[in-house]
Amino acid sequence: MSVRLLGTGAADGWPQAFCRCASCGAERAAGRVRGQTAALLDGTVLLDCGPSTPEAATRAGVDLAGVRLLLVTHQHSDHLSPAALMHRGWVTAAPLTVAGPPDAIAAARAWLPEDAPVTWLPVAPGERHHLVGYDVRVLAAAHTTGLGAADAAEAILWDVTTPDGTRVLHATDTGPLPATTVAAARDAAYDVVLLEETFGDRGDLAGEQHLGLAAFAEQVRRLREVGAVTDTTDVVAVHLSHHNPPTPELARRLAAVGARVVDDGTELVPGTVTPRPGGRTLVLGGARSGKSVEAERLVAGEPRVAYVATSGRRDGDAEWAERVALHVERRPAHWRTVETLDLVALLTADVPDEALLVDCLTLWLTGVIDRYGAWEPSAPDHAAAWSAVETEVAALLDAWRGTSRRVVAVSNEVGQGIVPATASGRLFRDAMGRLNAAVAAATEDVRWCVAGRVVTL
Repeated sequence: MSVRLLGTGAADGWPQAFCRCASCGAERAAGRVRGQTAALLDGTVLLDCGPSTPEAATRAGVDLAGVRLLLVTHQHSDHLSPAALMHRGWVTAAPLTVAGPPDAIAAARAWLPEDAPVTWLPVAPGERHHLVGYDVRVLAAAHTTGLGAADAAEAILWDVTTPDGTRVLHATDTGPLPATTVAAARDAAYDVVLLEETFGDRGDLAGEQHLGLAAFAEQVRRLREVGAVTDTTDVVAVHLSHHNPPTPELARRLAAVGARVVDDGTELVPGTVTPRPGGRTLVLGGARSGKSVEAERLVAGEPRVAYVATSGRRDGDAEWAERVALHVERRPAHWRTVETLDLVALLTADVPDEALLVDCLTLWLTGVIDRYGAWEPSAPDHAAAWSAVETEVAALLDAWRGTSRRVVAVSNEVGQGIVPATASGRLFRDAMGRLNAAVAAATEDVRWCVAGRVVTL
């Protein structure tokens, strides 16, 4: 079984020829060029065929002479080039089946003579066909073209099982997957999932017609939840545009949800997987460095997440209440929120498939110091109070070292600014530094956030 990605780009490619943005500049400098998304199965089945697809096949060192089935997702020009079908007809009379939405079929058919050796197959979501030895299921897409009839699907997705049993989901273009599609994919255990990711962090552009990185992660989670994506599924992002970060950063971001990005022309080998990060992760950074956002991204693909808020509520503090509200608003609905300082109980609990996101250790330490009134070094009872704080820190470290859960913790780096003017401020700075160092020493994955950029330590 062979899956060759002839193109991985959006309609205008990446880098975009008319654009000088940083993303396009980085890709040009690296010599990476992504053309319109299309895939070739076994040299026989072509998933979409835009204007650049024939040339992409040539650059990849393959030809399309053996193609007997073209599966079209929709009529948009980067997915269907009727001219390519006409050019094919100039050199071969081999039979070809073209399947797709009714309006796409009508648009392509107009380019070929009536006696062309082509079987035209208009399809609709929910249908299943056996075509040139392949089992083909038609799934609904969240995408419209404005080019079809009001009572017919204008865009679809393809679920293809090859003669050897390999199963591929071709899911572009689409916004958040319709519930019917997720239900139809239950227990599919796909070998390969080609899932669109057009708009990177530009959620304002993605809307309901395309996916950005956050929505991509959510679709992977939904597919994982129903057994469509498993630990052996190769999830590959396609339909990529320059609204994404440069490829190295994109690859890092996708890896957090068990997905990857590949170059045009790559041949996928079923069984190749990108494992999701496991174990313990500590995310450090200063104020507004992007550390909480990074931590949230790391668990975005997890089926279950417990968000551990260590800040508590502050009655009468309107500014703090607004901060909390903003955090709550951006959390996915399926996450559960736990407001507590008892991290030991959570780290030692056996809760299958539920990741922990602790935000943050800084406020946890603040709360523990508050609990024992240990802020003032000159207080008569400070030694006893601070001993109680250290006991709690030691218990946390023991639980952190021993936990079997997937856990991501956020913490502030407070020691790189000015020296605090008060004794209590210096006490906290030093204690926070020691806690961060101790947790990092017992952590597989430590990340440092600066100006929204992430460095692995």
